[in-house]
Amino acid sequence: MKLKKGTPVCGLIIGCILVLIGALVMLIGFWKTLALCALFGAGYFIGTVENKRDFMKNTANKLIPDKEVKVIDLKSELIREQEAEQEPEENAGRAKAKKKE
Repeated sequence: MKLKKGTPVCGLIIGCILVLIGALVMLIGFWKTLALCALFGAGYFIGTVENKRDFMKNTANKLIPDKEVKVIDLKSELIREQEAEQEPEENAGRAKAKKKE
C-alpha cells in the first residue's frame, strides 16, 4: 500500500498517530513521551539509512558552512540590490532628459 499526502487513508493514519501521542502524553507525561518519540526516531534512522557516515557528513555540511564561505550581511545586501535597481531608472531618466534638449 502506497501512502500519498492528501488522501483519506493518509489522514486516518496520521490522525491515529497523533491520538496515540496524545494518549501517551496523558498517561505517562510529556517528557517520557518525548523521550519515547526520540528513541523511535533514532531507531528509525538506524534501520533505514544505509550509509550513515555519508548521511551525517552531508547533513553537517548543510548545517555548518565552510570557513571559506563568506557570510552575507542581509541588510547590506538588500541595500546594494535596491541601489542596483535604482541606477538603471536614473540612467533612463537622464537619457530622456538629454533627448528633449
